[in-house]
Amino acid sequence: MREPKTVFQRIDDSGLVREHKQHLSWQMRGKREEGQMNLFKAQKMTYIVNTVIFLLVIGLACFFYMLDAPFLLYFSVPTALVYIVGYYLIAKERLHIYVWMVYLWLTLYMCITTVCLGYAYGFHLYCFSMIPVMYVTEYIAYKLERRSLRALYVSMGISLIYLLSTGYVALFGPIYERDQKLAAFFWIFNALIVFGFLIFYTNYLIKMIIGSEEKLREMAQVDPLTKLYNRRYMKKCLDGAKNVETSGFLAMVDIDDFKQINDHYGHAAGDEVLIFVSNAMKTACGECNIARWGGEEFLIYSEKNENGADLMEALREKIATEPVQWEKNTIPVTITVGVSVRKKNQSVEDWIQDADQKLYRGKNSGKNVVVW
Repeated sequence: MREPKTVFQRIDDSGLVREHKQHLSWQMRGKREEGQMNLFKAQKMTYIVNTVIFLLVIGLACFFYMLDAPFLLYFSVPTALVYIVGYYLIAKERLHIYVWMVYLWLTLYMCITTVCLGYAYGFHLYCFSMIPVMYVTEYIAYKLERRSLRALYVSMGISLIYLLSTGYVALFGPIYERDQKLAAFFWIFNALIVFGFLIFYTNYLIKMIIGSEEKLREMAQVDPLTKLYNRRYMKKCLDGAKNVETSGFLAMVDIDDFKQINDHYGHAAGDEVLIFVSNAMKTACGECNIARWGGEEFLIYSEKNENGADLMEALREKIATEPVQWEKNTIPVTITVGVSVRKKNQSVEDWIQDADQKLYRGKNSGKNVVVW
């Protein structure tokens, strides 16, 4: 009885090295592409946030003018310049410097406005958004492989400044005594801004985490070359079918003389053949689960057995009549298929072995055939 062949049994030592190196190359390329995409998203989000804060600074400067708080009005000028410089840093991908500059200035801004107007105006509330947003920013920096922002220490510093500024107001009162009606308006306005930032950043963080989890799940289940499921996922899928009452079929598919294709045309051509066969199976068996079982061996699983043999015969004929074009070469490709309809109370292991035995008979009978 022939055991299902693994990738290590299917290709020679040089092929093993090539596949390992190529797998690492795909991983590195995928990681670079993901990093560039994350950077683009982070830049876009930072542009939006920087614009929102810049407009807030302009609007608050108008309010300070109405309040007759000259020092805060003058202080709004360098504050606006900070966010103008921020646009330049974002464009130059200096996000690390941008974050430090903004957080330091926001902390200073919060402290000065609280001391000048008191905490009845709600400027001290920004501390409660700055701390969780700092941790979100730390996570984004990790995803972008940038330097750590040391969110823990920064948060402790913000907490200390918050206590000092509000403590000063509690002991000595604010520098400016103004109309409490305006204070109530400012409190509501600042509270809405703080909640807005918290909701925005929390939603952004959750989406990033979910995206990372989905990417990890895909990497654990999908073969990087063919984009088919891998052997681990297929085993899990078949284990879940143990208690399914309805019968189905398994098809073990093997590319004929694949080693000769690699030796004659090169491994890059071999990869192209693998992709071609994979795409043909996806098209022919859209409702099936398809996995790369070994090097050039695939396993197709369907919960239904209607027309299973006919489906595989159509797939075999399609591949045999459409050679692969590689550079200036025309590469003829054929497959041999062993189809096994599940018997009542048959174990998954026996089911796979039955399909594999039929594939083996097809190989011995001349290849390019469906055995069922």
